[in-house]
Amino acid sequence: MDSIRGHEEQRFDALMQAYRTACGSPEASANFMPGLWAKIESRQSFTFSFRRMANLFATASVTLSIALLGIYLAIPKVAPAVTQSYVEALAEASTPDAQEFVNPATLELADRPLR
Repeated sequence: MDSIRGHEEQRFDALMQAYRTACGSPEASANFMPGLWAKIESRQSFTFSFRRMANLFATASVTLSIALLGIYLAIPKVAPAVTQSYVEALAEASTPDAQEFVNPATLELADRPLR
């Protein structure tokens, strides 16, 4: 088992050595991070700042909506002039009998003897 593990470690070391020779190792200097941030900021375009502004406006609109809802709910309600419900108003209303709508004309047959 150790011979297999040793063989795999040797293959991995050889692979890493080939990678280092192909790519080279970057040398980190004192100016590495500021230079990296300068490259990142130079690649940021107008769309990135537009996206930030859009997120800012969306957050502000949600905050304003919640604040206006709180103000609306805090204002005391004025009692309406009508204190009855819609169903009660319908019950008090005088409507014609339903029979007049269903059967507006009737035919009354005289008492005639059947033939």
